[in-house]
Amino acid sequence: MDRLIYTAMTGAKHIMERQATTSHNLANATTTGFRAQIDSFRAVPVQGAELPTRAFVVDSTVGADFRAGSIQQTGRDLDVAVQGQGWIAVQLEDGSEAYTRNGSLKLSENGVLQTQNGLNVLGDGGPISVPPDVALAIAKDGTVSAVSTATQPAIGTVLGRIKLVNPEQSELVRGDDGLFRLKSGEPADAAENVTLIGSALESSNVNVVDEMVNMISLARQFELHMNLLKNAENNAGKASQLLALS
Repeated sequence: MDRLIYTAMTGAKHIMERQATTSHNLANATTTGFRAQIDSFRAVPVQGAELPTRAFVVDSTVGADFRAGSIQQTGRDLDVAVQGQGWIAVQLEDGSEAYTRNGSLKLSENGVLQTQNGLNVLGDGGPISVPPDVALAIAKDGTVSAVSTATQPAIGTVLGRIKLVNPEQSELVRGDDGLFRLKSGEPADAAENVTLIGSALESSNVNVVDEMVNMISLARQFELHMNLLKNAENNAGKASQLLALS
């Protein structure tokens, strides 16, 4: 009977954790470029000579749903969406490299091209600096050009090229900040085949209906595990009564 308790107890615990993942996905249903998180259950045997048939239920994170979200036109020059597979490389505060699909960019007060979260967008030689009083144009291949607004006719100057990467999905891991990194910790190589769509953003790939259905299903599973624990308690009580009579 204690085998039932092991399974029901750990199952209920990890269903609650999976509910947290579902809630996290729903909370990011409108986050630009967000990739839904995917979890799964697996059984892990309890180690010990006296517990050979006992097993825990473990909720293991499989990874992310890498399906692309829908493309929405914004008309803003500093908005870009990655077309198909690929990522935009950004520089973290510690100097390391991470990857995002959120192409909503801005200029810092020092004229550095950044994400809306204040992370520098990486170019061929590092962060891309933009001179004042210019209009920016981002080409399909990630080339950032400055068009002077002080001269006529306007003269375009190439400032750099956004680093676009396309590593294997199995090599990517999501960080607590929502950004992806290579499992090895090394920077990914630039990919020539990754292209951008200008004046557009990619929406989250979270399916709200599926996540709501999943949340209801998990609630029912949690109730089932609680009923199993109650049955185990009732069985233990009846067994104690029979032993007392004998």
